[in-house]
Amino acid sequence: MNTGSIQVDETLARYSDLLFGTAITVYVLAMFLFLAALAGARARKLAPAAEMVTAGGATVAVDDRAPGRIDGPAPRRSKGSRLAAMAYPVVFVGLIAHIASIVLRGVATDRAPWGNMYEFISLTCAACVVAGLVVLRKPEHRPLLSFVLLPVSLLMFIGGRWLYTQAAPVVPALKSYWLAVHVSIISISSGVLLVSGVASILYLVKMRWGANASDADDSADPLTGKGFVAGMRRIVAHIPNADALDRLAYKCVVFGFPLFGLGVICGAIWAEAAWGRFWGWDPKETVSFIAWVIYAAYLHARATAGWRNNAAAWINIAGFVALLFNLFIINLVVSGLHSYAGL
Repeated sequence: MNTGSIQVDETLARYSDLLFGTAITVYVLAMFLFLAALAGARARKLAPAAEMVTAGGATVAVDDRAPGRIDGPAPRRSKGSRLAAMAYPVVFVGLIAHIASIVLRGVATDRAPWGNMYEFISLTCAACVVAGLVVLRKPEHRPLLSFVLLPVSLLMFIGGRWLYTQAAPVVPALKSYWLAVHVSIISISSGVLLVSGVASILYLVKMRWGANASDADDSADPLTGKGFVAGMRRIVAHIPNADALDRLAYKCVVFGFPLFGLGVICGAIWAEAAWGRFWGWDPKETVSFIAWVIYAAYLHARATAGWRNNAAAWINIAGFVALLFNLFIINLVVSGLHSYAGL
């Protein structure tokens, strides 16, 4: 296809689309494997440090730290651990297909491959998966990737089903090196902040339904009791402790917040070059600024006594909602100077 003076490689564009669909399929497979890992997890029982044995009619204590002695077969990994170990490399396979899809889209169009909503969502989701793999790299945290892959799969499905755009050159207003700088920074920071939002949601769930939560209506043992509360606690029991989730959310914001601010600054510089002003309170600019203020408030609350637990988590979730609102409602419903990049 020849659009103006730029020729689009239809073959590479088609391969890009196929790899995009492959990435979604692999992510969904990995998500279900991680969910099965959570369902199959069981509490580890610690073996005693010493046991009493009979030798020559006398009872003696045998220390399991004695060199060269094996007191029985090595403990087997739980089913959940094995499934998580299987799912983790599957995510890498999906990520490789996903990144290859983005690269081929750029090569096919000879431009930065994030010039419309479909491509922006693809890059944001890729950044979200990378952030999830890094933050949740510890074996005990890996099953939480299922809760990262769920919104990623949904966003990619929405992008591929309803927001898909044929590979083509960008509109003249986007033909600038700032497209590669501004949009890539915003996409990557948004992906990292989405992981933080998921961690804060899980944190609140853990605080509400975790083993330490009190509920006057349910006094039964959560592992054997019946009813909604006991069922929720059985599910939540396999999620890492609330403190770990809170730290994961905080680390993501510490990385994503300044990056998001840098992206907003780059956007202002581009706006001055394109429209003759740094800031005009366009709907996209306004909601981006609101999201930035929310995340600044989260970091402040996280460092303030009395606010660093549930209150800070709710503020982080408000930032998560602001990002999604900016991504869909502002781009697709509200008209503004950024509307040309919508579809």
